[in-house]
Amino acid sequence: MALQEMAREYEASAQLLSARLRVLRAQLRHCADREECWRLRHRIRILSEVLTQTRELSRLMAHYYERGCWRNEKYTL
Repeated sequence: MALQEMAREYEASAQLLSARLRVLRAQLRHCADREECWRLRHRIRILSEVLTQTRELSRLMAHYYERGCWRNEKYTL
């Protein structure tokens, strides 16, 4: 699988994560139970981090071979 193909797969995953986050945020707005609200906030926080990393990796893979492409230090050795 080429990096361009992987970038598209990561972007598709990012769209799914984004959709799930919208659902969780809507549930949080209507949440009445304090413990359930805490669980929703926790899941939102974790999924937000995963979404950020997924988008960063998608951009990195999509532009990896372009001249002058800045590579995020988090994903380099």
